[in-house]
Amino acid sequence: MVRKGVCALLADADGIEVAGEAGDGEQAFAEARRLRPRVILMDLRLPGLDGVAATRAILAEQPATAIVALTGTDVEDEVLAAVEAGALGYLAKTSPREDFLEAIRQVAQGDAWLPPRLTRRLLTRLKTPVPAPEPLTGRERQVLALLARGWSNRRISQELAISEVTVRTHVSHILSKLGVSNRVEAALHALRLAPET
Repeated sequence: MVRKGVCALLADADGIEVAGEAGDGEQAFAEARRLRPRVILMDLRLPGLDGVAATRAILAEQPATAIVALTGTDVEDEVLAAVEAGALGYLAKTSPREDFLEAIRQVAQGDAWLPPRLTRRLLTRLKTPVPAPEPLTGRERQVLALLARGWSNRRISQELAISEVTVRTHVSHILSKLGVSNRVEAALHALRLAPET
């Protein structure tokens, strides 16, 4: 029912085409291999091969594919596992249509999608100390702060008056220095270290 609902939600969206759907993780992997979609909305609670394992398997073969984890309630541990597996964002299944469309468009460009409400809940569950990362340059700290707001490379480049290529280079250096694998993990790292306001 959720799958059919999401398909209906996206049916008449401009610039978005539903290429396929799957009822379990193994089928998702097979369909991703067959269809090579640009974006996948991945339910984390799939029968058989779960959504996290399917995400990891798909990205091992198709690292350029953008995956958004679809969550129910009280699944923060699963979301963190999906992010660690390479998901670029996450959405509650009850999110409004506008959030689905914006998330798809944003991750299709390689950017993260971090809904503030769920991000705050995730941060409260991260209780382990953060290891001291390699120091970031001043510009890298600026880029990371904007990345933590969920900004796209284009928006960051406009804000800082630098090229998108330069932003991508900074993001690559940030990921390496922080020891994380994607923008979502970097943004969560930045939010954990942010001073209380």
